[in-house]
Formats: sequence, structure tokens, C-alpha cells
Amino acid sequence: MNTKQALDLLKSGNACFVSGALTPKDNYATLREQLSAGQHPFAVVLCCSDSRVAPEIIFDQKLGDLFVIRNAGNIVDEEVLGSIEYAVEHLETPLVVVMGHSACGAVTATCQGGDLPGHILDLVKRIKPSINKSCCVDDNAKQHAKRMAQLIEEDEIVHHVGAKVVAAFYNLQSGKVEWL
Repeated sequence: MNTKQALDLLKSGNACFVSGALTPKDNYATLREQLSAGQHPFAVVLCCSDSRVAPEIIFDQKLGDLFVIRNAGNIVDEEVLGSIEYAVEHLETPLVVVMGHSACGAVTATCQGGDLPGHILDLVKRIKPSINKSCCVDDNAKQHAKRMAQLIEEDEIVHHVGAKVVAAFYNLQSGKVEWL
């Protein structure tokens, strides 16, 4: 599958999700048996750990279709890059999506500033370079997704294998994914 086909599948899947017409999934027992032999995801999705952001549902996909990486604030670090490199090089996944979302708590915490406990401060430090204090949280979440996508594009292995990297923004209320 090429990058255009992969992106088209995500777009059509999101349209199904928004309309409430999700595709009936295969028999999970059969699917699990097939997937036990290996995985061949057509897209990597880096997104937030927010419980309201579930890529397999948002894009109307089944087990094995997406290689999903989640952390608070969809942050790119060495571990995330290693996971992406594995997917694009070894699994030959052609598309990488970095998806921010509306009302993101990690971006909100970064915009508000102040004293933050424990490792939350580490998250905020990684998001802070993307933040424009004069913008709303959603605009900052979009900017952060674009910045993280750019970091992934600059990765040597991602660049070498020719994987396409795109930024996206998921609206919690409408269910729509905007491609940035």
C-alpha cells in the first residue's frame, strides 16, 4: 500500500466514524489467528494518551491496521522515534500521522504554566517550544502536532525509507480529523 492509499483509508474511515456508520469488523477470533503470524499496519499514529482519542475507532480500523504510539501530549522522544523507525523500516509502514486533539490537557497545562508536580513538568518542557501564549489551546495543539511531525520527518531512518509524515488534529466534539 502506498502513502496516498493509506491516507485515503484514514480519511474514509474517519468519515464513517463521524457519520456513525462504522464498518462491521471481522470475526475477532479469526483476525487474532491471522495476526498471530505477524503484523502489517498501513499507518503509524502518534497521538495523546487521552482516553477520548482512540485511533482505531476514530479511523474505523481493525486490529493490526494501525501501529499506535500514545503518550500525554503526543510527544516525540527517543523511545517514540525508535518505535516509529521500527514500524517504517521493519514493518514497511508507509505513513506516519501525528495527531493532536481539542481540549488537550497536556497542552492546557503547558499554556497555563505554574508549578507542576512530578514528571508532568517533563511533559510540559517538551511541549513548551510549540506554544504561543496568545493562541488558544486548540491552536497550540495544532502547532505542536506540526512541530512533532517535523521532528519525525528529520529522522534519518524515516527520511531514508521515504515514509510520509503528516500532522492532524482531532476535534473531540465533532469527531472530525483535520489534516494540517
